[in-house]
Parts: sequence; C-alpha cells; structure tokens
Amino acid sequence: MQGPDPELLREIVTMKMPFGKFEGRLVCDLPVSYLEWFNRKGWPKGKMGVLLETVYEIKLNGLEDLIYKLKKING
Repeated sequence: MQGPDPELLREIVTMKMPFGKFEGRLVCDLPVSYLEWFNRKGWPKGKMGVLLETVYEIKLNGLEDLIYKLKKING
C-alpha cells in the first residue's frame, strides 16, 4: 500500500487558488462548501483538480490536523 504523495501534500498547503470565487486563497484553506460544489459539478482538469479533490477527501474524513501540521512545516 502506497502512502500519500509528499509533493502533492506540500502543494496543498503552498499553492493558491488560481481562479474563481476564492482566487488567491491557499488550496488547503478553501471552505468545504466550495469543495462540495466541485464534487457535484466536476473537478477541474489536471493538477488543480487533483489538489482540490485531495483537500476535499482530507476534510471529508476529518483529517484537517494533517493540513495544520503541513502548514507549520511549510509555513
């Protein structure tokens, strides 16, 4: 069983949303309601879609402590 991609996790806490209502906000700081909207409508193509879907899964499964720890390390 393979663990999460460390580079992907780093990008979640350092990359900013490049478009939309929350443009400029860190991907990890997007509200769940916004991520739920993407889950219903469809994730963007490419890397951004993967990042958003990963954050959604982290938050959906109550693993936000992981995000807080990563932000401290990469902050």
